[in-house]
Amino acid sequence: MGALLQFVGDWGHALAAVLFAALGIFLLRRRADAPEPRLLASALLLTSCWALYVSFGGVSMPLSGIGESIRNAAWLLALFTIWRRGPVGRTGARGAIAAVYAAVAGLILLQTFTDLTWRQLPVDSDLHRALLTCSLVLRMMTAIGCLLLVHQLYTGWPSRERGGIALLLGALAAMWTYDLNLYAICYFAPNRVSELYALRGLLMALLVPVVAIGMRKGMAGRLQLSRTIAFQSLSIMAVALYVAVLVAVAVLIELIAGPYARLVEIAAVFFIAVTALVLLPSPRIRALWRVQVAKHFFQHRYDYRTEWMRFGETIGRPGEDAAPLGERVAKAVADITDSPAAMLMLRDDSGDLIFETHWNWNDDLAAVGIVPFAIVRKLEKSGWIVDLARLKGGEGTLDLPDWLMEDRRAWALVPLIHYGRLIGAILLARPPVDRRLDWEDFDMLRAAGRQAATHISEAQGQQALDDAQRFDEFNRRFAFIAHDIKNLVSQLSLLSRNAERHADNPEFRADMLLTLKESVGKMNDMLARLSLHNKGRPEEPRPMPLRDLLVQLAHARARQHAVQVSGDAPLALADPARVEQIVQHLMQNAIDASPPGSPVDLRLSADAQDVIVEVIDRGKGMSAEYVRRDLFKPFSSSKTGGFGLGAFEARSLAEAMGGRIDVDSKPGVGSRFTLRLPLAPLSDRKEKAA
Repeated sequence: MGALLQFVGDWGHALAAVLFAALGIFLLRRRADAPEPRLLASALLLTSCWALYVSFGGVSMPLSGIGESIRNAAWLLALFTIWRRGPVGRTGARGAIAAVYAAVAGLILLQTFTDLTWRQLPVDSDLHRALLTCSLVLRMMTAIGCLLLVHQLYTGWPSRERGGIALLLGALAAMWTYDLNLYAICYFAPNRVSELYALRGLLMALLVPVVAIGMRKGMAGRLQLSRTIAFQSLSIMAVALYVAVLVAVAVLIELIAGPYARLVEIAAVFFIAVTALVLLPSPRIRALWRVQVAKHFFQHRYDYRTEWMRFGETIGRPGEDAAPLGERVAKAVADITDSPAAMLMLRDDSGDLIFETHWNWNDDLAAVGIVPFAIVRKLEKSGWIVDLARLKGGEGTLDLPDWLMEDRRAWALVPLIHYGRLIGAILLARPPVDRRLDWEDFDMLRAAGRQAATHISEAQGQQALDDAQRFDEFNRRFAFIAHDIKNLVSQLSLLSRNAERHADNPEFRADMLLTLKESVGKMNDMLARLSLHNKGRPEEPRPMPLRDLLVQLAHARARQHAVQVSGDAPLALADPARVEQIVQHLMQNAIDASPPGSPVDLRLSADAQDVIVEVIDRGKGMSAEYVRRDLFKPFSSSKTGGFGLGAFEARSLAEAMGGRIDVDSKPGVGSRFTLRLPLAPLSDRKEKAA
């Protein structure tokens, strides 16, 4: 043993002796009448004497083994008294447990006799070696018996009262576990044990604060080990165990391999080290380790306080660089179950669930379909978390869409319910450690789903309020504009009447009259459109041709940009004023997006149900995400200074006439807006043709 290691061993045991003595004296000064504190104080003082004796002369002193036996006997007596007078001793097989205590006490007596005997014999005698080996075996058996008694006392103690005894029993378990490993290594590799002897003093010193906290009334109940600390501590212990196994393997190889020991040791260490470096950073291994720690060391799978704080922090993350709310909600729910990805679906106007956004769901999203309204109603009514693994195994009756059942990553579907109404759902990907959902998962996801639904519903309500406020502002502006235009029309009408009576030049008068009448007509049309739009009551659709209207609109924009009209179609059932307004919006957007030399195409055609008007440009195009999420949203515009109302109003007008607008756009290629209007009745088409 080197000088540094000898120094650490001596002063480590000295420190442990001081701390155990201080704690024992403090406990004696409390003058407790019960026997348990006195026995515990005696055990602490005897442990202090043992550590002090070892620090003076080292573990090789003749009486150090007997001192350890006295220390073990004192703690065994304290445990026996706690067992007899505590709630554990009043129930269960008392005779069997008492027999175990007696057996361990017998081992300690036999071990003491063996220690006194082998030290009196010559070192080179066979009996000396046999008794020394027997002493090591007895010490291991004593440590194992003490550990069994500690485990029995802890498991038999009522769970609600374990906080007052858990730390004391944990410290004793650590002490005897160290002794067991120490003597096991001494038995198999006696030349490798000096370091463990020296470091035992430091371990005993570290156990004193744990024992002190466990003895302090009320403190042990309030002190609880967090999951993070438990995970990290157990990880450190696992690494230490890994190193110990590595050393044991090296010693075993040295004993067996003979002249090739060094080569075999290097190869074995290299293989084990590389294996550890490959496996330990794996997310799957880490997830499996977390699951095992939570399963075997904690009563519940989740640390609810930590999970709820993380959930709220993820959703409410401030800052300009924060992800959109939908993505934050998906991530917050996925983090609860360690899911690597999540998909958020929200209800559309028809009641179906459609894709909204995702977090880390990097698969082909083009295969994502909808969840029909019928299934949405079932989810809304039940509020159940859907375990897709059980559903695929035939354990459920919910008929989910094929795209959802065939997705191998899909693991669970969490409904988002707000005040009894389902507003969306979150699809979770399978976690790294595949497992079945249990009741804790269901409870946690149900609570998280309702909280997420509240955030999304509030965001949707705030968006609707903002839109309503903007519409109110625009309506107020339109009212002012309508008032001003009405006054202007009145003035122009008066000017027109005066010009008819007083103009001297007939040609000038005719030209002036024509100009004024056109202006008045346009302004009256504007007033009528504004008034009609504000009332929100469209005119009754009637059969009308579209070819002449498209030609007229293209001719009106000829000076601004080239517009080509092609094709023909039967009569459509529509309102001419609203069709004109729709085509004007779509055509203006196409002109704004087109380069100067690229004409805009207006193509007219029909199929069995609809008359089709296509407005085609070859401009910069739009992404699919922008088309899906922002194109038809009011006040959302890709043009600088745009109000974002053109596409929204065009779609609203088309739907009011029983039609619709479809969009096909690709960045860098261009856009195609398709207006579909119902065909006029066959009788009207035949009458027009005749």
